[in-house]
Amino acid sequence: MLESATFVFLLVFIALLFDFLNGFHDAANSISTVVSTRVLSPKIAVIWAAFFNFAAVFFVGTAVAHTVGAGIIKLDAADNLVIFSALGGAIVWNIITWYYGLPSSSSHALIGGLIGAAVAKAGIGTLIWSGITKTTLFIIVSPAIGMVLGYIFMVISMNMSRYSNIAKSDKVFRKLQLCSAAVYSLGHGMNDAQKTMGIIAMALFTKGFLGDTFYIPVWVIISCYTVISLGTMFGGWRIVKTMGTKITKLQPIGGFSAETAAACSIIGATVAGIPVSTTHTITGAIVGVGASKRLSAVRWGVAGNIIWAWLLTIPISALISSLIYFTTKFFIM
Repeated sequence: MLESATFVFLLVFIALLFDFLNGFHDAANSISTVVSTRVLSPKIAVIWAAFFNFAAVFFVGTAVAHTVGAGIIKLDAADNLVIFSALGGAIVWNIITWYYGLPSSSSHALIGGLIGAAVAKAGIGTLIWSGITKTTLFIIVSPAIGMVLGYIFMVISMNMSRYSNIAKSDKVFRKLQLCSAAVYSLGHGMNDAQKTMGIIAMALFTKGFLGDTFYIPVWVIISCYTVISLGTMFGGWRIVKTMGTKITKLQPIGGFSAETAAACSIIGATVAGIPVSTTHTITGAIVGVGASKRLSAVRWGVAGNIIWAWLLTIPISALISSLIYFTTKFFIM
């Protein structure tokens, strides 16, 4: 059963379900700042973000998809059960963190799922350490870059508006935040949709549907961008509250600075083919913006809880996927 073409198509469906949940879970990343500053209403904000999530299809290639699909585990270990278990681990962890309102990384949940399932099947020898090292390193690097850029953009923005009154400055940055939210949503779509592309292409390639060369079919690209956009439209409101209000209080100038900083970091990583966490990056940027005012402006207790969720994402999703692998294998043997 697990080797049939029907099961491959089932895997494609499950991967697209993960893609939808990715958009649903990460909607807060795209809209939390623009909603918390009241530049857009929640309903308009999710439509705005979803549109630019999909528009990203026209701006970038598939470097991140290749990293996920062929750079985390060896393809000869990626059978249907491994891919099924990896997706299961990522989906379960996404649902858990969504329920508790924690902005964890869908990207790292998927990578943790791949690692756990592959190790359960064939041991650590099946892992590609160069890809894993590059990806896990950015658990630290991406929020750090976001935080530094958020701080810098906020300082620059405040200096540029120091001779303006509050009302005039607020009006200008409300307009600018529409642009920054759009660019951030582009970056989010560019990086996150490609992760699901890589998984689907892995499933197709290992069963011979792509021939002898690993590549990302056009229909997979369009499908993934479409589905992640739909997920964004439905939105994860529990996480919006954490991201937009609990870390630090944002004004339009801060929202613009955080979104611009995160967008720069994510788009740069996407061009380099690195599957970073958009969640980590925007959170780091929001912390940087808050810290530019004063350190006490950041609610470090909330930030600490988020960091714990980051650190636990890969090991726990790996554990869940390995349990799914062994359980499923037990019942089908």
